[in-house]
Amino acid sequence: MGKRAKIIFCLVLGILLMSSPAFAQEDRKGCKDHPLFSRMEGYYLYTCESNEFDAFDFIDPATKQKVTVEGRKLYTVYSTKKGFKVKYSYIQVSRNYTNAIEKIGGTFWVIDPKKPYKTSMKLVKDDKEIWAWVQIDTDAENIHLTVVEKQAMAQEIVADAKFMAEGINTTGHVAIYGIYFDFNKADVKPESEPALKEITKLLQQDPKLKLYVVGHTDNVGGLDYNMKLSHQRAEAVVKELVSKYKIDGSRLKALGVGPAAPVTSNDTEEGKAKNRRVELVKQ
Repeated sequence: MGKRAKIIFCLVLGILLMSSPAFAQEDRKGCKDHPLFSRMEGYYLYTCESNEFDAFDFIDPATKQKVTVEGRKLYTVYSTKKGFKVKYSYIQVSRNYTNAIEKIGGTFWVIDPKKPYKTSMKLVKDDKEIWAWVQIDTDAENIHLTVVEKQAMAQEIVADAKFMAEGINTTGHVAIYGIYFDFNKADVKPESEPALKEITKLLQQDPKLKLYVVGHTDNVGGLDYNMKLSHQRAEAVVKELVSKYKIDGSRLKALGVGPAAPVTSNDTEEGKAKNRRVELVKQ
């Protein structure tokens, strides 16, 4: 390589190094702090990754058992700025996060109290459940923060009229998971429209078909309350089909059975989600 080429190579390499996050020590483009935690002085956002729906294994602070949490996930890595003179310890960094979560009503569990570089945290507030995991690298130079805002996966695929008809003709009933309600409420949410349109199509294709619209719940809460709520939700579905989709009301009858007919165990969150459903049953 000639002298001129070497000079050009060194200039280009220098520009690339100066523009890299490690050198510039500026937050990676598109990365930002999670609103739950403020940043410690002397750190910058080296990288981040965000997923609308993902899963991560945490340790439940209450039971000390591993739990897989699904929902909106944000993973960020903080690195210390070169030249920052303050030297943090593992426990200092860990305490900053655990104090922050406790201050707003959350709980935490330090995985190994003798070396607190892994900490699992949980916050339940305003009907939201948020989990966080902090892992601190050697000499507290890097902080790995994973936050999952728990939520059920948005169901993109809704059972169509053909699938519903096959289920009813084969077993006399079919479960519908595309009808949504707010927590502890019986108002049908707007995102239920695709499922309601397919039920309408099912009824239009078979004018003689009459259905029981049956509401189901999980086993959380009292029996009387769940029986009432499941019936109210079934009535709300019937009302939508009659008023908005012009289905003859004589073809539909609302029933509510609460937690009395689960399709799986209520011992897990996934099981509870499957048990909270509306079923169409042939009269």
